[in-house]
Amino acid sequence: MVAKTDVLEKKLEELKDEYSGTKYNKATNKHLGILRAKIAEVKKDIIASKKRGKGEGYFVKKTGDATIALVGFPSTGKSSLINVIANTRSKTAQYAFTTTSIVPGTMIYKDAHIQVFDMPGLIEDAHLGKGGGRMVISAARSADLIVFVIDINQVQQFEKLMKELNALEININKKKPYIQVTEQITGGIKVEVNKSGLPEDDIKEILSGLGIHNAIISIWGKTTDDELMSIISGKAIYMSAIVALNKMDTNPEYSAIADELSNKCNIKVIPISATGRVNIELLKEQIYEKLGIITVYLKPRVGTEQLTPMILGSGATVGDAAKKFHTRIVDELKCAVISGPSAHFSNERVGIAHHLKAGDIITFIKNK
Repeated sequence: MVAKTDVLEKKLEELKDEYSGTKYNKATNKHLGILRAKIAEVKKDIIASKKRGKGEGYFVKKTGDATIALVGFPSTGKSSLINVIANTRSKTAQYAFTTTSIVPGTMIYKDAHIQVFDMPGLIEDAHLGKGGGRMVISAARSADLIVFVIDINQVQQFEKLMKELNALEININKKKPYIQVTEQITGGIKVEVNKSGLPEDDIKEILSGLGIHNAIISIWGKTTDDELMSIISGKAIYMSAIVALNKMDTNPEYSAIADELSNKCNIKVIPISATGRVNIELLKEQIYEKLGIITVYLKPRVGTEQLTPMILGSGATVGDAAKKFHTRIVDELKCAVISGPSAHFSNERVGIAHHLKAGDIITFIKNK
C-alpha cells in the first residue's frame, strides 16, 4: 500500500514542475497564483500527515453555552488569565511552553457557562506545523470566539499571530462575502452576479483552476482572488476575536498602546493585568458581548418563584426561547408574559415573534 505522504509528495512534485514550466505573463498570472496556493496547501498536508503518523493531536470536547480560546505566543499570560476568569488552575511559570496541552475551564458570567480553552503557545511558522502549531490552531477553530493574549511590551506579536492564522485561511472579524456556486452538467462558467470587484475572466479562471468547468456563480460582496479561491475550495474560516493586552501594570503607556493597536487593526483591545486582576470584569463583559449571546430568565406560571436562566443568541424571539425550552411547546404556545428591558410595561403579553433582550423574564402561556 502506498503511504499517504508519498502520494502527497508526488503531487507536490507535479505541481512544482507545472509551476516552473509555466512562463509568467499577464495571461498566466492568475493560473500561477492558483498553483502557488495548491503548492502551499499540499506542503501543509504533508506536514500534517507526518504529525498524524506520530500520534500527535488535540481533542477537545465542547460544553456549556459558548466556547472561547485563549491564543498567543508563549509566556504572554494565558495560563494566568484562565486562572482568574475560570474555575481552573493552569500551571504558570516565567518561561516558555509551560502549557503543553489544552487546559479547559469554565467562566460563569450573567449565568452563562462559557467554556475557556488555554491553548499551548504558538511560535512563528506555526502554520507550517512548527511547535505543533497547526494542531493548536485547528483546535482553536472549534471555538466561538478567539481571545488573543498579547504581551503589552511585545505588541508586534499580534500581527505575527494574524499572519499565522491567515496562512491557514482563517479570517478574523471579517464578514464572509456571500458566494453561491451551482455546478451544471454543461454550459461553461456563467457569472450571474458580480459584486466582488474582480474581473469576470479572473473569476472564471479561478473556478477552472479549482476543477469547476460548468457552473453558475453569484458573488455578493467585495473579495480578493485569494479569498475567492479559499471560499470555493471550502477552506476559508471566519472567526470573531478580541485582544486581551496583558501585563498593563508593566507599561504606563498602556492606554495609548491599546488605542493604537485597536485603530490600526480594527479590533477591540482591552488592557488587563492577569496577575494583578485589573480590568478582568471588563474583559468578561467584552467576551460576553462579542459572543453575541443574551441571558433571559424563565418564570413558571404557578408554583415556585425561582427563575431559570436561559442563554440565547442576540436577537432571539419568544419563539426561539420556547423552542429551546421544549421543541413541542411552540405549537402549543398562546403567548408569553414578559417583564424586563424588552417589555413596554411589567407583565406585558407578547407573541412568539417578540424580540427579547438580556435580562427579560418570560412566562410561557399555553393554549388550553
